[in-house]
Amino acid sequence: MNKQPYYLTTAIAYTSRKPHIGNTYEIVMTDALARFRRMQGYDVFFLTGTDEHGQKIEEIAKETGITPQEHVDKIAGEIRAICDLLGASYDKFIRTTDDYHVKAVQDIFQRLYDQGDIYKGEYVGKYCTPCESFWTESQLVDGKCPDCGREVRDAREEAYFLKLSKYQKWLEEYIEEHPDFIYPESRKKEMLNNFIKPGLQDLCVSRTTVKWGIPVPFDDNHVIYIWIDALSNYITALGYDANGNHGELYKKYWPANVHIIGKDIVRFHSIYWIIMLHMLGAPLPKQIFGHPWMLFGSDKMSKSRGNVIYADELVNRFGVDAVRYYLLTEMPFASDGSITYETMVERFNSDLANTLGNLVNRTVAMVNQYFGGIVPEKELIASAPSEDCDADLQRVAEETAANLTKYLDAFRVSDAVDSVMELARRCNKYIDETTPWVLAKNPDARPRLAKVMYNLLSGIRIIGGLIAPFMPETAAKILVHTPQTAVSEDEAEISRYEKFDGMVQYGAAVGEAKPLFQRVDAKAVMAEVAAMQEAAAKAAKQAEAAKTEPFAEEIGIETFAQSDIRVAEVVSCEKVKKSNKLLCLQLFDGIAQRQVVSGIAKWYAPEDLVGKKVLLVANLKPVKLCGVESNGMICAADLPDGGCKVLFADKDIPAGARLH
Repeated sequence: MNKQPYYLTTAIAYTSRKPHIGNTYEIVMTDALARFRRMQGYDVFFLTGTDEHGQKIEEIAKETGITPQEHVDKIAGEIRAICDLLGASYDKFIRTTDDYHVKAVQDIFQRLYDQGDIYKGEYVGKYCTPCESFWTESQLVDGKCPDCGREVRDAREEAYFLKLSKYQKWLEEYIEEHPDFIYPESRKKEMLNNFIKPGLQDLCVSRTTVKWGIPVPFDDNHVIYIWIDALSNYITALGYDANGNHGELYKKYWPANVHIIGKDIVRFHSIYWIIMLHMLGAPLPKQIFGHPWMLFGSDKMSKSRGNVIYADELVNRFGVDAVRYYLLTEMPFASDGSITYETMVERFNSDLANTLGNLVNRTVAMVNQYFGGIVPEKELIASAPSEDCDADLQRVAEETAANLTKYLDAFRVSDAVDSVMELARRCNKYIDETTPWVLAKNPDARPRLAKVMYNLLSGIRIIGGLIAPFMPETAAKILVHTPQTAVSEDEAEISRYEKFDGMVQYGAAVGEAKPLFQRVDAKAVMAEVAAMQEAAAKAAKQAEAAKTEPFAEEIGIETFAQSDIRVAEVVSCEKVKKSNKLLCLQLFDGIAQRQVVSGIAKWYAPEDLVGKKVLLVANLKPVKLCGVESNGMICAADLPDGGCKVLFADKDIPAGARLH
């Protein structure tokens, strides 16, 4: 069979911290799609990996006292281990520190510069370090980053820019002419109405204040910024060459059939990435699918709340396939999903232990009990009468593969999984309708009992085959009990589950009945989780309290000596009338009285300070704060909780004594 290539990708995970369970939905979803396409007979190439450059990584490495490379090696290893733990069947794991990627990105940057799509300029605006994003003042929301809501800082630096504005009209027309290019529809409308039609600004694609990145090939003062670096992974992994000498994988698999990404980065993929490809003259990916987020209850996961859940913790408690099942069924098509331990336990017991596990276990047990563990012979089955429930079970079973395909073609993964579970529910109902234990008591009903058992085994065989993209380990266990009749090797695997008749091999052994999923004690699990979350929240608070701001750059003693820090006594103090934050202090500095304004009114009343000895930076230039002149600054310490403590000197130290 001549297989058609199918290329799908996840976004590459950022190597700042170990990903929590919400970050791992994407790899499981994409893996399910990859497995399904293989069942359809496609030659699938599944790419995932890690994004390893940027200021955030540089800062984290500095805080922990290791090199950026050491940091990303560690986190990339953890991310890959989680992918493997969850059974991701990826064909390649790319790291943006890989030598071939670095070289390809530099060649791409050089080409775009040479053809005039990158130019040198200066960036002036706001910068969000966690998002690694530049913003204009008008783009901020309440003065903060519009993506993550965190504080931004002023930024001004020389930079290279990508001419997005030049291609705005082309991009707008392309998206409107290809209605399924950005999917679902809500994401497409968001991109067009919120970002493209209001006007695209040229994109900053280099940094001078960051060192951890791929150097611009012709300018050692700059590193290539995240967009060209990270987004290019989808083609560099295949052997793309900016000079046209592409590798065989690129020739075979590009353009991608679909990029699977989170809804928060659709903008980067549907605007920046697509314009970059257009500049390079490369074919565009066929589709971009932006999935929702997985939340903890209704909240984002946070260490300080103790509600962060990691994949390995869940796997240790429930097993790989149970975690995969939950992630894939609890994420709606276009709205955020939710995970809590309570709902995880509930779905495990109801869907997996009861509906699916109990169905397989008791069916195999009945075949062992009533037919010595052997699938009944065709002649015996054929001699039995058929009933309406047989036809209805067959109808549901034969519709399942078509429903699965319909839903997965539209990325409705939760609906696809449920279509298979619907067959399991129908099989359970069929047991109640046919009452095999009653038939077994009547020797004359043995042909009917044989037919019932065979129908159940056929339904279970289809369940096992079609649930494989979502729960591969469970599928393998189910299929062991239901040996299939001979099939053509040229036939796509999915087609094997489209017909009900003759599904299971007559006269084959079904093996010993074993529970697929053991019910868990909900109360015991929740007690353990409560203790674990309490400990995690406490540890997070302790870690936050112990966090120390990184030291400033080293200075010589002569530089420190330029600061004249003296002990001064607070003679009087009052609030500044035009401010809720400022106090006006009258200090005796050992020579004369001076006035100092300090922003400590939130933490100190005037009477708290009178008579105290403070540390005064005495040689600061005078400034006016809310119209009040300040001649110096008193020393205070910032606290981890956002508070402030004034540094008081010993009462026996005379005013005017200098700090050395």
